[in-house]
Amino acid sequence: MIPGVVETKAGYANGRTENPTYEDVCLHDSGHAETVEASYDPDRLELSSLLKLFFAAIDPTTLNRQGNDTGTQYRSGIYYIYESDRSVIDASLAVLRKHTSGSVVVELMRLENFYPAEEYHQKYLDKNPGGYCHIDFASWIITDRRHQ
Repeated sequence: MIPGVVETKAGYANGRTENPTYEDVCLHDSGHAETVEASYDPDRLELSSLLKLFFAAIDPTTLNRQGNDTGTQYRSGIYYIYESDRSVIDASLAVLRKHTSGSVVVELMRLENFYPAEEYHQKYLDKNPGGYCHIDFASWIITDRRHQ
């Protein structure tokens, strides 16, 4: 768990259909991106720090792919709700571009819609400890600066 992240929810964002299923997203060109809604406490975790963790988990230069998964539903994106967050996101992307070789292809859009994924996708690795994940969590070091 990342200190300051209150809740996460797997889902589908910014597509053309209402209440899509995993099958709709993968096979029926619904236009959705597979996403994770991350609710966080800004008093414990700054948005810029959360974005750094996101950028460490993805390859920001690879279009429509995460690990072995390919397709437009696997595009990297930041979908914001509050316009006030936009300047922080823009600044974080600028830093990422400065320190990344190649073009950064992270989609940045206002959140148009979000539908929670099916229950079996929620907390997937907790339910399936041997399940596939392209992120090497063993290399992550998460600290809460207030307790140092």
